Amino acid sequence: MADVRAEIDRVDAVLVALLAERATYIDRASELKPALGLPARIEDRVEDVVAKVRASATAHGLDPALAEALWRRLIDWSIAREEKVIGKD
Repeated sequence: MADVRAEIDRVDAVLVALLAERATYIDRASELKPALGLPARIEDRVEDVVAKVRASATAHGLDPALAEALWRRLIDWSIAREEKVIGKD
């Protein structure tokens, strides 16, 4: 069981690092969007991201409903982060 827990901890650390990397791109988007006249929330993009995540989850044997729920929360957090910089639409 200790080996399994160690691997879970390792994967968690990788996931956190990847989420932190993703946040840097969210910050970059919040710098670029105003000049392009884009709002923080772009519904077509949100749904595109969710569709890609669901497909990737399915391909990897992960419940797509779980992946969608996690990503919708992540997307909402990301949009709120952008809105702190560019304001609400």
